[in-house]
Amino acid sequence: MPTHQETRVLPYSAQEMYDLVADVGSYPKFLPWTAAARIRKRCPRPDGSEVMEADLVIAFKVFRERFGSRVVLWPEQMKIDTEYLDGPFRYMKSNWAFRDRPGGGCEVDFFVDFEFKNAILQKVIGVVFNEAVRRMVRAFEARAEVLYGKRPAPED
Repeated sequence: MPTHQETRVLPYSAQEMYDLVADVGSYPKFLPWTAAARIRKRCPRPDGSEVMEADLVIAFKVFRERFGSRVVLWPEQMKIDTEYLDGPFRYMKSNWAFRDRPGGGCEVDFFVDFEFKNAILQKVIGVVFNEAVRRMVRAFEARAEVLYGKRPAPED
């Protein structure tokens, strides 16, 4: 169903962007349509990763849905993988990857793929999906500017 993939070059370090995206509990402060966030549990694993289970409440027009996800944080690899646990989706997965660039800043890769169980909601979201995802990615960029300050574009 709807998928979105993009790569962005940002003037922040990979660590800064990783930390921002990994802070799921702060999403309601800046992420569009995110009404609430709750971390169910966090468990470090022997391989250096950490598994977090979180609930997000998404509010869009007349729809308000809670969904749970498992977020695997890979701090050494600067990756974040998310998979769906429960809620309004048939399935949902997303991946983030962050790489520092030699000229400064970092490259951020983002991918999301999902399908709602509710055909009406899927149809409503389908119409605005790409713009909605772009808006969400821009919200992360704007949050980075708030947290880390405005910086010049990285050099190539």
